[in-house]
Amino acid sequence: MSTSSTGVLVLLGAPLGNPEDASSRLRTELARADVIAAEDTRRLRRLLSELDVVPTAQITSYFEANEAGKTSTLLEQLYDGKRVAVITDGGMPSVSDPGFRLVKAAIDGGVAVTCAPGASAVTTALALSGMPCDRFCFEGFAPRKDGERRRLFGELAEEKRTMVFFESPRRVEDTLRAMASVFGGDRPAALCRELTKTHEEIRRGGLAELAEGAAADPPRGEITLVVSGWTGPDASDATPEAMAAAVAALEAAGTDRKLAMKEVAVRYGVSRRDVYDAVLKAD
Repeated sequence: MSTSSTGVLVLLGAPLGNPEDASSRLRTELARADVIAAEDTRRLRRLLSELDVVPTAQITSYFEANEAGKTSTLLEQLYDGKRVAVITDGGMPSVSDPGFRLVKAAIDGGVAVTCAPGASAVTTALALSGMPCDRFCFEGFAPRKDGERRRLFGELAEEKRTMVFFESPRRVEDTLRAMASVFGGDRPAALCRELTKTHEEIRRGGLAELAEGAAADPPRGEITLVVSGWTGPDASDATPEAMAAAVAALEAAGTDRKLAMKEVAVRYGVSRRDVYDAVLKAD
């Protein structure tokens, strides 16, 4: 429970790109705050100008590199009765962006936390993907290292819900190729970039097709990937390369090879001998 002497932490949902998506509540909170902790203060000032808001708040940076150290300072300001607003470059704080540490600290410290909801790249990409949205899981950014990335995809290979990932333009081709090798090149997916912005683009197709497209025409800007969930074994996907890659991903995740081959055989609806021959060929 919060006390009357403490302030309020307000999480602000920022437009993904188009300032016309800003709510009147966002304008009110930006004008009302005593402190605004922004992922990028330059972007915040540009947004304030676009929204015609003149803040009286102290503006401070709050991003990945300083989040751990800055949280205690912001918490003290909350204890002093300040209204502290947190805003990221776009979307909701805490969702693969700064904010979680401060929210947790505020809750633990008895400080009230509220939210001015707004845009989300996750739900926007889902809606535009053309894939089922009734059940989905958000996986954030995939690991940068190839082995760790494939290990994660191995764990998600039989995930039946639609999956949503964030990715940088520099790594998106490698990520798509890793997905294609583990999930299958024909697995439906959508590459959504620069959502709500001038150069918004949605590329839809199989993972292998999207990987080739990313190689030929590298996408720029902020990227959200939406990948269809597993729909069950399909013999047409059971190429030797796909099966060997799936076994390798499970092994990288710590699964014994014999058990990994058994799991892959069930996944693709083939015999263990077929999987064994695929792994032998890859070796």
